[in-house]
Amino acid sequence: MGFLGRHIGLNPHQSISIAIFSASILGTLFFWDFRLTFVFLGTSVLLMTKTIDLEHLLKYSSLEVILFLVGMMVLVGLLKESGFFAWLVSLILRVKDLTAKKFIILITVMSALSACVVDEVTSIIFIVAAVFEICDYFEVDPTPFLIISVLATNIGSAGTALGNPIGILIASKSGLTFEDFLKKAFPIMLVCIAFLIPIVMWWYRKEIAHLDRKMKELGANDILIKLISVPPEMGLKISLAIFGVTLFFISLHHRMEEAWDLPANTLLFVIPLVSSGIVMIWKHARARSYIEKDVEWWTLLFFMLLFAQAGTLKFTGATDFLASKLIVISGDNITMLTGMILWISTIGSSILDNVVLVAAMIPVVEGFKIANIGTQPLWWALLFGGCLGGNITLVGSTANIVALGILEKEHDIKMRFFTWFWVGLTVGLVTTTVVWAILTFVPWYR
Repeated sequence: MGFLGRHIGLNPHQSISIAIFSASILGTLFFWDFRLTFVFLGTSVLLMTKTIDLEHLLKYSSLEVILFLVGMMVLVGLLKESGFFAWLVSLILRVKDLTAKKFIILITVMSALSACVVDEVTSIIFIVAAVFEICDYFEVDPTPFLIISVLATNIGSAGTALGNPIGILIASKSGLTFEDFLKKAFPIMLVCIAFLIPIVMWWYRKEIAHLDRKMKELGANDILIKLISVPPEMGLKISLAIFGVTLFFISLHHRMEEAWDLPANTLLFVIPLVSSGIVMIWKHARARSYIEKDVEWWTLLFFMLLFAQAGTLKFTGATDFLASKLIVISGDNITMLTGMILWISTIGSSILDNVVLVAAMIPVVEGFKIANIGTQPLWWALLFGGCLGGNITLVGSTANIVALGILEKEHDIKMRFFTWFWVGLTVGLVTTTVVWAILTFVPWYR
């Protein structure tokens, strides 16, 4: 990649930045357990070759995103400890005359909405636990219902800035607010879920019919006995209050920033830190545990250095060069550029981790500003491509990997590639086409 960059006209530092970033991406793809090693070594090479200086390395490492994720992880740790997720699952599944189709709609909607509120990984852990409880009770194969839950989780994670790390990363770099996500990303997510439900209903019609027969045979209401029910005690109420207030102020951060004359997205990153600070005062005996056990430092360090490497592409001007080439190919047509970004990110995130893909694409999107091109539809294309592409393959998103790991551990079932691929490809292509049509033909998104 480095020699190819020199061949097409890049200078030495631009070629080095592309070579190092490519090595980190490919190393992550083929040697996942060593991903932190690659970004450590790669970042060191960038500094030693003067491809980037220390000041700009820190600037591009997106510390604000890392601190936001730290604060949210502490809050999610509090919710897990208080039994919120078990209580939520049992509450939602207390439905009269439960049928297989109702169950599919419930887990689909619940997966999507819970992924909007907390990160997709936390959401899928508890959704999968509920799916296993039900499938074990009725003695049916949990595999199709697990796949449905993960597909919905990946789609739902695009609904707000909180559902996926790429959401908060895009918000940080684009200037889009939480309110913008609610107004524009959330409706698209709901439309995609509306397309997902009939697809999986048809795809797994035999399995759904089998579950329905089992429910009639054993009695659907008996499943409630098997679910873990957590009463809304004082600790849970306080936890819900803290999390609810946090979401409320996050949703209003843009208006508060304007009223207090603060830089854009300042409060978006500050509010989770304030809330997690309050949690650590209230639960002072567990404060160290929240930071050491609930915060995924391995992942956050990987993100931070990967963001810095992606920023180096921008610092050296490599992404401006690539952006100018894409502009030539598209003829400066924003509709074509939007489609290109959407499909490139969709296909790319089906192979790579979506954070890796989006970190690489963000500097390219920022590079379009040099041609005075409005980038807002490009940001939405990047967001949905990164999330929806994760549905196509087994390794397309972290939620997929986590869910399949639980399936193998709890039921000793190893998912075959094509068992997932065909339904994932269908859902991925349909939902991406829906997003492309909305971004192309609805003026609200231009």
